[in-house]
Amino acid sequence: MTYDPEGVRVTVVMPTYNEAGNLPRMAEAVLSLPLPGLRLKIVDDSSPDGTGRIAEELAEKYNADGPRMSVLHRTEKDGLGRAYTAGMSAALAEGAAYVVQMDADGSHPVEAVPRMLERAETEGAGLVIGSRYVEGGALDEDWGRHRVLLSRFANRYARTVLGTDIRDITAGFNLWSAATLRDVDLTALDSAGYSFQVELKYKAVCAGHRAVEIPIRFEERTEGTSKMTLRTQLESAVVPIRLRLKRR
Repeated sequence: MTYDPEGVRVTVVMPTYNEAGNLPRMAEAVLSLPLPGLRLKIVDDSSPDGTGRIAEELAEKYNADGPRMSVLHRTEKDGLGRAYTAGMSAALAEGAAYVVQMDADGSHPVEAVPRMLERAETEGAGLVIGSRYVEGGALDEDWGRHRVLLSRFANRYARTVLGTDIRDITAGFNLWSAATLRDVDLTALDSAGYSFQVELKYKAVCAGHRAVEIPIRFEERTEGTSKMTLRTQLESAVVPIRLRLKRR
């Protein structure tokens, strides 16, 4: 199957909270990709460090020759999952054929997006995962042993409970087809935090959509701090069990 990215509308949804130090370079990297139909949507949760203001300034800069970047401001910080739901829903309403989830901290390799889109287009996949845990995938050496073990355990735990063969089900770097997201129904998702990643993938696969994993190298953030809390870790432990029980 031939692949021509020229007319494919792709929206990268990037939630932000206190990412003023990272956002300018991330916006430049995303909008420099050789994908004419790519758009960037920032979803900012009223960052006190001025990330929302910086996002608006960047949008004005990049929209000089046409709409390429938009900013969705939220007044309530109620979890990564809720931010993604808002941004992805808006992207679908604006006509995106594919939606990419990407962190603003530089941990996800921007250059992998065209490869993800090509796999989706040529193989008819409803979901392409940027995976740390397939052959060729890697974690930054600056990750401590504790974090590596925790990440690997979380993936093995969720995969075992849910009975899925997705190697990196907790991955936050994903490309979704619009059809897949509509079938899943973003408004019906229960997870507010990082477990949103697990719930969305599981429901997509249960709905009959094919998931493909491509290897990526996951980098350590260079600016800012992680948003992971004990509450989100506890939610991540409970959600797989709740999802499996609902399927019975």
